[in-house]
Amino acid sequence: ADVGEKLADKADADHLRSIFYRMGFNDQEIVILSGAHALGRCHTTASGYDGPWTFTPTTFNNAYYTLLTTLKWIPKDWSGPPQYVDGGTGRLMMLPSDYVLLSDKSFMKWVNVYAKDGAKFDKDFAKTFQKLEELGTQGLKATEWI
Repeated sequence: ADVGEKLADKADADHLRSIFYRMGFNDQEIVILSGAHALGRCHTTASGYDGPWTFTPTTFNNAYYTLLTTLKWIPKDWSGPPQYVDGGTGRLMMLPSDYVLLSDKSFMKWVNVYAKDGAKFDKDFAKTFQKLEELGTQGLKATEWI
């Protein structure tokens, strides 16, 4: 959710909504798509952020939600962009756009649903990701690293 209104706080629920509502997604679907962060990691060379969201970054599951809700997240002390790390090991990270899911009542409702029910997450993600894919793309530009 890098684009939106100028100077929008990327850690703000309204910013997430401004990005996803214009594509036709609701709060539940915003939370569902955020769950894709169960896969992969951030690289400073690509995004400025650093680290994986889960201990199993090559496995698609609902760990993103269980970790988001059960670990203590603290601001990372570094010179990079604002992000959070788990207070226990410091090996996992969350973006401000992840952390905001905990402070918004509507988002948090769905975070809790998917933290408790991995099968429901899988089913709902498949449907929502298909919706995302069917939106298509336009105006894409190659980056320097492609």
